[in-house]
Amino acid sequence: MTRIQVKSFTLEEYHQLTEIGFFKEDDHIQLINGELIEMVSKGRSHETCLRNLLRELPKMIGDRGTLQSQAPIIVPPKSEPEPDFAIIKNRDDNYLLSHPQGTDILLVIEVADSSIDYDQKVKIPLYAKAGIVDYWIFNLLDNCLECYSEPYQNKQGQFGYANRRIVLPNQVISLPCFPDLSLDLSKVFPLH
Repeated sequence: MTRIQVKSFTLEEYHQLTEIGFFKEDDHIQLINGELIEMVSKGRSHETCLRNLLRELPKMIGDRGTLQSQAPIIVPPKSEPEPDFAIIKNRDDNYLLSHPQGTDILLVIEVADSSIDYDQKVKIPLYAKAGIVDYWIFNLLDNCLECYSEPYQNKQGQFGYANRRIVLPNQVISLPCFPDLSLDLSKVFPLH
């Protein structure tokens, strides 16, 4: 019997594919755990939530950190996700020399409707393994914000977050990286 083997890509191989133009400019591809993942199109609620966050987050954060949207972060050895938003530490080179990773990242934010299972089951262990201390999912299906903190590794070697907090769309939450800054979720969640 012939055994089929799936090719797992390293970060270096993924970058080489990008450099030689293997991907088209409008491809929505991310490297997750060595696999090339095509991201699905976003619905109207998802886009509205993204626009609302894009309006609220920059004026809150100002110059205290750097906000990036749908831009790569490095999760060695075989992942380069592009979360909807990441608040990262300011750096003199503005990440020209390398994408942010691990301790550079103050908060990762994903907006999820059809991708909720993926964001919970694949990205939680991925971000926890990278040492990303805070991960938020704007869960549009359940109409709540899921806040994950305190990454850990269990005895079986699996990664996750020790704390999960649910915040409702009519509440206000402090940014974990800047506790004096608060986000009014009623300005973020799409009205139905």
